[in-house]
Amino acid sequence: MIATAKLFHYYKSLADKSIERLNDEQLFFSHHAESNSVAVIMKHLAGNMISRWTDFLQSDGEKPWRDRDREFSTSNESRAELLVYWEKGWSCLFDALASLTDSDRHRIVYIRNEGHTVDEAIQRQIAHYAYHVGQIVFIAKMLSETWSSLSIPRNQSLTYNQKKFIQDRSNRHFTEGI
Repeated sequence: MIATAKLFHYYKSLADKSIERLNDEQLFFSHHAESNSVAVIMKHLAGNMISRWTDFLQSDGEKPWRDRDREFSTSNESRAELLVYWEKGWSCLFDALASLTDSDRHRIVYIRNEGHTVDEAIQRQIAHYAYHVGQIVFIAKMLSETWSSLSIPRNQSLTYNQKKFIQDRSNRHFTEGI
């Protein structure tokens, strides 16, 4: 589960770095009525995490108290309030992951009454969160006057690869050293 947690931390880091680069107006900017602002995406992700990861092994991941539609509405929360909710979602996820053991991996959990092994449920959430983090990064990049890459900068692949290939081979998670 350590590699799984590292992957979630990686996606959180991409989102956090993008969010930090936005002023309040940009954070709440929506291109049109059917598009989501970064703030709305953050609310949705946090709401999803709190629902999915609360009592992860015991109860359905779609909690009856979750109001998913409200996550997509524009409300009057401040950046500070939004960030508290954002961190609450991620904390819920990381606490649940930390409690899992290898013997839990093949247990069945439910999301909207559909059974998943723990591994499948985790993969589902990684894909979902990566999708939305990509949206956050893309929106932040569009709104930024000066963008610096969160990964390999444009036209720097050769230099990046040279640095990688002069190192001895090792077995480590790709996020180490980022």
